Amino acid sequence: MKMEQVREIANAVLYEGYLLYPYRHSAIKNQQRWSFGVVYPREYSQANGGIEPWTMQTECLLVGSADTLLDIHVRFLHLLQRTTIQPQPAIAPSQAQFAEADLNENSMGHRSMNESWQEGIEREVSVPRLSLTDLVAHSRLVEITFPGERIVGNPSEASSATIIREQQPLVGTIIISAESLDDDLFKLRIRIENRTPETSAVTNQHNAVALHSFVSTHTILQAYQGAFVSLMDPPEALRDVAGGCQNLHTWPVLVGNEGEYDTMLSSPIILYDYPQIAPESPGALFDGTEIDEILTLRILTLSDEEKEEIRQGDVRAREILERTESLSSEQFMKLHGVIRGLRSIDEGGQA
Repeated sequence: MKMEQVREIANAVLYEGYLLYPYRHSAIKNQQRWSFGVVYPREYSQANGGIEPWTMQTECLLVGSADTLLDIHVRFLHLLQRTTIQPQPAIAPSQAQFAEADLNENSMGHRSMNESWQEGIEREVSVPRLSLTDLVAHSRLVEITFPGERIVGNPSEASSATIIREQQPLVGTIIISAESLDDDLFKLRIRIENRTPETSAVTNQHNAVALHSFVSTHTILQAYQGAFVSLMDPPEALRDVAGGCQNLHTWPVLVGNEGEYDTMLSSPIILYDYPQIAPESPGALFDGTEIDEILTLRILTLSDEEKEEIRQGDVRAREILERTESLSSEQFMKLHGVIRGLRSIDEGGQA
């Protein structure tokens, strides 16, 4: 399977739960993100008893040799806070004393009642062409470093609102190592750690700490002149050693066409080997309900005001709306259901 197809499957994991119907940031269920695969800052995790993890670890088995090379891709969402500030309307001097209490000293003289929500930026750290032999001899440490950023601008010339996008810096490490178990059998380990320095101000604020976290974290592993072993259905001779793999907050499965063993996706959502995107799906809906037809029809019933809010919000929500409104009747029919295969039932009633 081509890497583009693998990334398509990985993106379904990356954005699982990113937005929920009705795709408006004013909806209560979209005001607080719920996401899989969150790797929190170490300081925050330890202050809360380790309930919310600051590490993620993948372990899997690989049949290889001195010629085996590996590509490792660690991917996650880096959240940013988007705030839309509306200009303060002119007020009479007699009303100034009442308006003063409504002003936020950090909002450049605008009302504190501003719209604010979180968006996600895709991040990826890739480590290509790693030698399996070298990893057995010495583990490889890779730094994760993404700077903070603050961008102030206007969404369009027609709008007088100001949009502020603010992103906190992220710091972490990826530790990649391998252990020889037999002549041609190896255990591969990828450990992800969030070491972002965190102030005590956000230690007990779950929404705030998300901005310092790796969200929807997952890993893609590719082998050249090597073959991964399924941990869901390992060969009988390898069942015990496969059971000894310690996967923390993630689970690796084979991806690609069935029968291929060169690529794995380590996902915070438990999948079967060889997961596929349904060809009938016109695009991602993020809601994680696997009911494309119902969600699509519900989107079309939204009011003009609700649709306008979607257009002014997250770019991915806007893409969902525009795609839904442009679907042809043939595409709608494909969403209604499909039979992928039939099998006979014997006389005893057993399939």
